[in-house]
Amino acid sequence: MSGGGGASLNSVFYAESYHPIQAGSIDGTDIHPHDNAVYRALLCSNAALYDPFGDPKVIGDPCCTLFVARLSHLTTEHTLRKAMSEYGRVKNLRLVRHIVTGASRGYAFVEFETEKDMRRAYKDAHHSFLDDSEIIVDYNRQHLMPGWIPRRLGGGLGGKKESGQLRFGGRERPFRAPLRPIPFDDLKRLGIPPPPEGRYMSRFQIPSPPRRRSGRRSNSSETGQDFDDEHEKPTSSSRRHERSSSPDCLHGNRSTRHYNEEHLERQHKKDRHSYRHEKRPSEGDASSSGKRRRVDSKKRGLYEHDRWSPR
Repeated sequence: MSGGGGASLNSVFYAESYHPIQAGSIDGTDIHPHDNAVYRALLCSNAALYDPFGDPKVIGDPCCTLFVARLSHLTTEHTLRKAMSEYGRVKNLRLVRHIVTGASRGYAFVEFETEKDMRRAYKDAHHSFLDDSEIIVDYNRQHLMPGWIPRRLGGGLGGKKESGQLRFGGRERPFRAPLRPIPFDDLKRLGIPPPPEGRYMSRFQIPSPPRRRSGRRSNSSETGQDFDDEHEKPTSSSRRHERSSSPDCLHGNRSTRHYNEEHLERQHKKDRHSYRHEKRPSEGDASSSGKRRRVDSKKRGLYEHDRWSPR
């Protein structure tokens, strides 16, 4: 799909990586920041001013941690732990409070014993009621979403229209199907992820949190491949990355053959140069045989004879 007419208007897609300009766009195709907060988040992203692992209060396994928001200010740690224990065993819980007054700021981080319990709470606790307040839950995007910028720096996802910082791409407010032709060239030039063609979802479907990477397979990210825990196969995102970054996709088959021919020619010249300047074994070298030394001396005698023989 190259524009808005190829997909249903009810189709949506979710962000896999965070980009401030794209988060401020309803369909993920904007190329300019539309408010000062987006511009501030873009500066923080480009200058790498935000460190997602720099908060010393953040502890525990991010793959087992759930973000809970829109909590009532009357909700306490005990009440929240009791409510979250219905979905699994809670290992750790941190209700974020104001640094001066100590009042609840309306969101918390809940770490479960297993990732299975976290996913169960991620699916069932969303839009549930706690202390007469409808809560929302999400996975720990601070540690698991590449390029994440928090709300206090102009980023984040979701929000209200009254706040003036409405963000898209998250679970609560996903991207709409593109309303106009997608400017692929501009998005690529600015480093903004393009809308995922062919992978649109219904609003009634639940987006899945990112999978955990084991220690052995996490090193495969250096080679451009990500693996799921259940299947030792490259994920669809890694296969798309391989196809998009392959020489055939970037330069075409003709350019690839031209590149291979130039590479082979340079390698051939290098081999000939190394063979021409190869260091011959010395007479005291134990690895050289007597036959090799005799052949070399014979050639040297012929050379001297050709050089000094009278004409």
